[in-house]
Amino acid sequence: MFEFDLISAPGLFGLLLVVIVLFNSLHVLREYERGVIFRLGRLLPQPKGPGLIIVWWPIDRIVKMELRVVTLDVPPQDIITSDNVSVQVNAVVYFRVMDPLKAVVEVENYLYATSQLAQTTLRSVLGEVSLDDLLSRRETLNVRLQSILDQHTDPWGIKVGTVEVKQVDLPQEMQRAMAKQAEAERERRAKIIHADGEFQASEKLAQAAEVVAREPVALQLRYLQTLTDIGVERNTTLVFPLAIDILEPFLKKSE
Repeated sequence: MFEFDLISAPGLFGLLLVVIVLFNSLHVLREYERGVIFRLGRLLPQPKGPGLIIVWWPIDRIVKMELRVVTLDVPPQDIITSDNVSVQVNAVVYFRVMDPLKAVVEVENYLYATSQLAQTTLRSVLGEVSLDDLLSRRETLNVRLQSILDQHTDPWGIKVGTVEVKQVDLPQEMQRAMAKQAEAERERRAKIIHADGEFQASEKLAQAAEVVAREPVALQLRYLQTLTDIGVERNTTLVFPLAIDILEPFLKKSE
């Protein structure tokens, strides 16, 4: 019995060791995950996953990488535009890991590196444009930001899909100045429209005067129509217009 215990103890220990190794070597990766394997410090050429994979512990070490689109919120940045206006601009960046091996080996922390690069790129690109371009050409600036970020993050195995400038915060003084400018612009348009209306009305009146000059009876008809329009209203005062042409014979006799 004593010999059986001595023989079975190492076997039990070995079996327990095998169970521990297998338990630590089995990994389940989701569909959007990949496992980057380092074997004795050296990178294996291909990532593993998804599904059930074996990572031989303790000689292998796994780094899990997600392939889903990451939404990165760029905090507000203080920017001075080319026309010396101080604004605060924030943005959002959508990107994903395309090459898990590069995202692990080429950069220490791809999330932090992409965030810092997005902030510096936002400041440098928007600082080269004027305030009017920043407010009106936002779609063009988004495409430019996306192109620059994608170019710089490509060596890290990252693909930047979209960059959107979310909000532009202006100083109160600039908001009031822009409001005054917009109000002045609306007044200018209103005056132009009013003047254009007066010009068109004068043309029509000139044409009407030509018709009346050719047919004097038309003036009398217009006179009677005016009296009809006044009589429709329930007024206590009656305005009786008198044409000058009617008084003309009397004026001549008085002379």
